[in-house]
Amino acid sequence: QVQLVESGGGLVQAGVSLRLSCAASGRTSRTYAMGWFRQAPGKEREFVAAWSIRQTYYADSVKGRFTITRDNAKNTVYLQMNSLKPEDTAAYYCAAAQDDCVGFPCYVGATEYNYWGQGTQVTVSS
Repeated sequence: QVQLVESGGGLVQAGVSLRLSCAASGRTSRTYAMGWFRQAPGKEREFVAAWSIRQTYYADSVKGRFTITRDNAKNTVYLQMNSLKPEDTAAYYCAAAQDDCVGFPCYVGATEYNYWGQGTQVTVSS
């Protein structure tokens, strides 16, 4: 089992930056990838970014603005979000994948992840 706890969300104005954190505990040694997804009211959960042992992936909507990094010593993954827009408003979820992916792209689908956090709300006002 892996437990994930997100933090760092909040209410901000458009154009500013925010950093989300996701602390993992439990059987993290078997984690191949960590990802961030988001879900806005009335919309489906969508992929945002993923960190894997081989590569990072980003949704086109956040590419160039968001950066995903992982601190192995702290078992924590971060999502640095710059130039935030109102359309970035959503609940952001951290996820962990414990299966290897040999295709391309990898870890962009929710079904590839085994564990999920409870989410942290990000609200961007215009």
